[in-house]
Amino acid sequence: MSTKPWLRITVIAAATAALALPLPGLAQETPSGSAQQPRAHDFQAEEHEKPDLDNRRGSVPPPTSLAPPSGATVRWNALGTPAVVTGALDTAVGVVPLAEGLGADPERAARAYLKANEPLFGLSAGEVDALEKVAVNPIGDGHAVLLRQKFGDLSAGVDGQVAIGVVDGKVLHVTSTLARSSAPPPAARITEQRALEVAAADGAIDLATASVKKVTLVAVPAPDGTHSAFQVTLIGSGQGEATAYTTHVDAVSGEILTRENLVDHDFQPDNPRWKAFTANPPADYSSADTRLTWCLRPGRGCDLAPVADAATGKAWDVNHTTGTPTGTSVGNSAKTFENRASGDPYTVGTRSNVATPNREYSYPWTNTWYKAKCDPATFDKPGEADLEAAISNLHVMHNRMHDWSYRLGFTETAWNMQDDNGDRGGLGGDPEQGNAQAGARDLTVRDNANQITGPDGLAPITNMYLWQPIAGSFYAPCVDGDYDMSVIGHEYTHAISGRMIGGPDAGWSGAQAGAMNESTSDLFAMEYLFENGFRPAGDTPYVTGGYVTGDKKAGIRNYDMSQSPLNYSDIAYDLVGQQVHADGEIWTATQYDVRQGFIDRYGKGTAAQQRACAEGSLAVNRCPGNRRWAQVSFDALLLMASGAVSYVDHRDALLAADAIRFGGRDKDVMWRAFAEHGLGKGATSNGPNDPDPTPSFVNPAGKNGKVRLSPLVSSRDAKLRLYVGDYEGRAVPVADTDPATPLGDTAELTPGTYDFLVVGEGFGHTRLKFTVLPGATLPLPLLLERNHASAALGATASGDGVNQAKLIDETEATDWASLTGPVKGKSVTVDLAGTAPVTVRRVQVSALLRPNINDPADPGGQNRFSALRAFEVLACDVTKKKDCSSPASYSVVYTSPADAFQTRLPRPRASDLIIKSFRIPATTATHLTLRAVSTQCTGNPLYAGEQDNDPNSATDCATAAPLRDQLRAAEFQAFSR
Repeated sequence: MSTKPWLRITVIAAATAALALPLPGLAQETPSGSAQQPRAHDFQAEEHEKPDLDNRRGSVPPPTSLAPPSGATVRWNALGTPAVVTGALDTAVGVVPLAEGLGADPERAARAYLKANEPLFGLSAGEVDALEKVAVNPIGDGHAVLLRQKFGDLSAGVDGQVAIGVVDGKVLHVTSTLARSSAPPPAARITEQRALEVAAADGAIDLATASVKKVTLVAVPAPDGTHSAFQVTLIGSGQGEATAYTTHVDAVSGEILTRENLVDHDFQPDNPRWKAFTANPPADYSSADTRLTWCLRPGRGCDLAPVADAATGKAWDVNHTTGTPTGTSVGNSAKTFENRASGDPYTVGTRSNVATPNREYSYPWTNTWYKAKCDPATFDKPGEADLEAAISNLHVMHNRMHDWSYRLGFTETAWNMQDDNGDRGGLGGDPEQGNAQAGARDLTVRDNANQITGPDGLAPITNMYLWQPIAGSFYAPCVDGDYDMSVIGHEYTHAISGRMIGGPDAGWSGAQAGAMNESTSDLFAMEYLFENGFRPAGDTPYVTGGYVTGDKKAGIRNYDMSQSPLNYSDIAYDLVGQQVHADGEIWTATQYDVRQGFIDRYGKGTAAQQRACAEGSLAVNRCPGNRRWAQVSFDALLLMASGAVSYVDHRDALLAADAIRFGGRDKDVMWRAFAEHGLGKGATSNGPNDPDPTPSFVNPAGKNGKVRLSPLVSSRDAKLRLYVGDYEGRAVPVADTDPATPLGDTAELTPGTYDFLVVGEGFGHTRLKFTVLPGATLPLPLLLERNHASAALGATASGDGVNQAKLIDETEATDWASLTGPVKGKSVTVDLAGTAPVTVRRVQVSALLRPNINDPADPGGQNRFSALRAFEVLACDVTKKKDCSSPASYSVVYTSPADAFQTRLPRPRASDLIIKSFRIPATTATHLTLRAVSTQCTGNPLYAGEQDNDPNSATDCATAAPLRDQLRAAEFQAFSR
């Protein structure tokens, strides 16, 4: 049953006097009748130039004859109509509707409500019908209906509106500035020109030079009746401080009724603001400007506030010595400059961005470098490839990292980077020196970033470079590294960890230490973004450099840090051997799981909790697990008196940090993660440069299990090696069946499911998955197939290039190489083991590259793009009266997919090239040939063609790469099953 619209109206009125609530800006009568003073209503909160003004006086008392309250609340405006009408609250249904059953059309429902409530609003049915529809905007399933009064033929120029919230024929909320009468105002007596002159004089605008002059005759309702008025909009010439007003000039008297300042001056000198991306520009490389505005204090137009120096609360652009703003990208914690002309990473830039006196650090960003496809001509065009925006973005991100890390312990006494340290310790005089678009005019300076950190008191330098595709080297999109916070945060963390570890005058030292240095940078940049709720480009939040590389799966690394198979036995696994970035991923994988253990125990918390912890307003012992992990990680750096540390040393520092801060309550989850990644009890290293440390998967805080190599049938007496994970070349085994080694055939591991790799002389590589159970010693049954292409069984290799025998030596640590082109057709023929023909149904091939080593037989430089991509297998059977010494006797029995070794941008990775198994048609042969179809350089479309507009740089790998004619492969194996 529907309810009549007027039945739910309740009026709040004083029994003895009208309750008059003010219309914004109007002087009101108090109940005693004494007049209040006129008040300017500041609609947009700006106080520059002339403020907003409302000269209307008095108030209209609300009607006194309405029914007593019955649940609804009414607050009145100065025109005698409701300023707000809202229904009563009900715990069961929420807000009780003001009216129901008004129909599905929201505008009709709104008008029906007004007509049914003529006593409340004072409008007749005809006057309601005459209301102009301004907008009907959806709000979920409902609508906000905005209607405007007309007074005779004139529309209301200010006020005279009503907004009604309607859903499903119900009115839930009403606000209004309606007048109780729609009678027409007196006719105008002054001219438009006179109104212009009055408004111009009031706003101190020169009419002769004003850029905008607009005049409209409107009605202005007021407590003393409706006025006809000229609505005058004037905008100054643009010279000096911006001036713009909309002024209502009484069309009869020529007096000012209202004035509104149109200039938004939120960028007040005492509230500077910066515009910057939170993590990076759109991951799809669109030109949508998704930057947010960061302010010293909350204010209109501020997306993130407050942001301020963590130690003092001062703005990022303040000189702490003088206490005054610099008006530039120079502050106490960071000094950020343009440095495009210099390719020298040690050169400090010279040009900061210059703000207006209002300290507005908001500059245009149009995605120029990307849209221009790396055309260097953009440096000399308007906007200079978004240079000012880049400087500002880098400046904001450096300050953010400073403030975030300060709250975790990177303070003055931990040798942080600040110009002025006050009396808080440290030397000062060393703010972060940021070079934006560093070396942009030097083509050799691309696709990188760096941080140069000296001792406390010596200002560090960081360089953010432009990114673009380079033939046979790196295939990045045309983007600016100044906008990727995962990279900026990474570089800044080098300074954090380099200062905190080993005291104020030393940093990380050694290969393993350098790897942990790189890893810590990835981890802290990730953690900053995570805690603040900022999502970097990537399939998960745990990708470093997803924006600058274009690879959302792993970014600039081999693996997403949350999906890495690496462990301590893999040190030096990458294409170039002991490499700090690749080896750093081992520490990253370990620390990610330590962090996850903290999260599993203490939870992720809410977004609000994460922010509170990041801002230091919530004690760490009340924070989610990831913050507790971050705190322990910062603490551990201070517990290492030297930076020449191994992974084992850093592991112990972390355990100590947990014991000191949290009483060691989390040592069990830490040990579990360490053990899963080969850093368990018994892991050892011969110093920070050891390329073959001893891994241990034993958890001293848990019940471990064991696996025992159990070769069967033909492999029973084989010399087999067991590896944990995906890698064999340059990795360290955990067990073997060779009596000449001290390892033994049994490995002890913390329980869990592992990927294992078994490698044996004459049996090639076998991958398997196996579950280790607590307290049990389980056999690892191995029914292995003989590798007919094994040198250990007597197979021999000959053909093009050098080191052909290394193709059949059953280790991915060595390579066959062809150093001259063309690549297609280069081959190695293998005389299979034994003299009788064998049936081959499967081959295994590895395209993994060997490190840069001093090999006189292979003087060619190393290059990831020279790795084999596609191949053919040819066969010959000498028992079929074939001359297998002649290539003409061979026939193609298998052609691999064109992407047999599939890679991604920006370059091939070790994980793309490790040994793979390929099924081939059953083939009887005494000889097999591996023949190249293509390398990554010659056959991969990702690295082909011209990919930018830089006339100085070629990108097609097959024609422009220096090592385009090189070809490499690591293993060729052949099996009957």
